[in-house]
Amino acid sequence: MQVPAWLTARPIAHRGLHDAAAGVVENTATAAERAAQAGFAIECDVQLSSDGEAVVFHDFTLDRLTEREGRVDALSAAALASVPFRQTGDRIMPLSAYLDLIAGRVPLVVEIKSGFDGGLALARRTAEIVRARAAPVALMSFDPDIVQALHELAPDHPLGVVAEASYNDAYWQELPQERRVELESFQHVGRSRPHFIAWRVGDFPHATPALARHFGLPVLTWTVRSAGDRQRAALFADQIIFEGFHPGEDLHPGEDLHP
Repeated sequence: MQVPAWLTARPIAHRGLHDAAAGVVENTATAAERAAQAGFAIECDVQLSSDGEAVVFHDFTLDRLTEREGRVDALSAAALASVPFRQTGDRIMPLSAYLDLIAGRVPLVVEIKSGFDGGLALARRTAEIVRARAAPVALMSFDPDIVQALHELAPDHPLGVVAEASYNDAYWQELPQERRVELESFQHVGRSRPHFIAWRVGDFPHATPALARHFGLPVLTWTVRSAGDRQRAALFADQIIFEGFHPGEDLHPGEDLHP
């Protein structure tokens, strides 16, 4: 696939243009609307509801951001839509409604969350939703099995692997050692065949993103939060996924974003 120019044309607001101090929570309609109005692309995360719907939410559990506790996938999409975020009127949205809100005004990069258990239900539902819309949407995941499956499920969309240099911290300890080695060394590239990668900004410089750019794959970088991060990103990446500030780029809001 020839990666469309819109993927790297403008800074990407991480989970929307959220601001906890102002009562704007990540991955909400308000955060998405603020990003779209400012002309930024948007990154969001999706999880699976108990009834098989893709909903816009980052964590596997509700505890950190909402007034409820427990796993996201224990509740239906309708039940999740009634769960209040803390200190805001926003509710958890289905991806379909989130896309309706953005309405193709800016690109959307959807990260498909994974338990690395071989499950593809969330990937299938996400692909089904984005295939039905003529909007600039890219899909990505830390899980190369999901990216591999998306080549058949969403062949007309840019597909990316989210990656970092090391998988030794606590978050990754439940994965088998051989799986962590595969991720760290990018051994899956022959089957995941990403069109782009999203690389952790603190892990530059590194051979993996350097090789990706050498072979023509765009490199996004997450999560850029400071001037130092941005300076590093300018050296090694093609676009930033940012939060906590406004990049202030010339975004050419009139350009055609549709694939």
